Amino acid sequence: MAYSIALAGKGGTGKTTTAGLLIKYLIKTGRSPILAVDADSNANLNEVLGLEITDTVGQAREDMKKGKVPSGMTKDIFISMRLEEAVLESGDCDLIVMGQPEGQGCYCAANTLLTNFLDRLQENYPYIVIDNEAGMEHISRMTTKNVDVLLIVTDASRRGLQAALRINELSRSLNVGVGKSYVIINQVKSGPPDKAVEMLNEAGVELGGVLPEDDTVYDYDFKGKPMIELPDDNPVVQAAFDIFEKILETETVKTSADTV
Repeated sequence: MAYSIALAGKGGTGKTTTAGLLIKYLIKTGRSPILAVDADSNANLNEVLGLEITDTVGQAREDMKKGKVPSGMTKDIFISMRLEEAVLESGDCDLIVMGQPEGQGCYCAANTLLTNFLDRLQENYPYIVIDNEAGMEHISRMTTKNVDVLLIVTDASRRGLQAALRINELSRSLNVGVGKSYVIINQVKSGPPDKAVEMLNEAGVELGGVLPEDDTVYDYDFKGKPMIELPDDNPVVQAAFDIFEKILETETVKTSADTV
């Protein structure tokens, strides 16, 4: 069974960048192969990883809806084949993208396909990293379920922190199988703000750590350069690696103890 880590948070907080840094860390520490999942209808995890999207879960569903199933093939076999084709294989990290259906309509069907497909893929990867869409709808639709760790990314603003706490509260109230939640505060100028730490402590949510504000990250983002290619000595990369090491070592020890 794969160890799954999901990322959530309101828009613009650096959630996808953090997902890319997590994948970079997992590769660097020999935890590959990794399955990266872009569960955001506005897909851009591929840009962070330096990969080009060639197919999506949403497109596979559209093909089936439009009657592109070959003669003599059942719909179940067709969609299974198309989902396998939607996995972009790339060395240490494979990528699957939910994408979006054509025209108006609900994303629920594409989410259901993706969730069921992930259940089948888990045996093939030791780690799965799921980059969810901004906000809380993915949790209410249960796209994020049965994950070992939920990383909630926020900035240091009060609204960002409130959104992070609501995401954590919703994941608990819906009982969707989140093992442990951590908040990561991004784009911080100097250490975790006291008010932010106070808010998290009052809510009983653990602070995973903080990521500093950094001009190089902004430059990579503006120029469309893959974040996974940030140099190892970059302060954001170093801070992220420290956070991930602490979280994964803690959770691995806990998991090992629970199975004894």
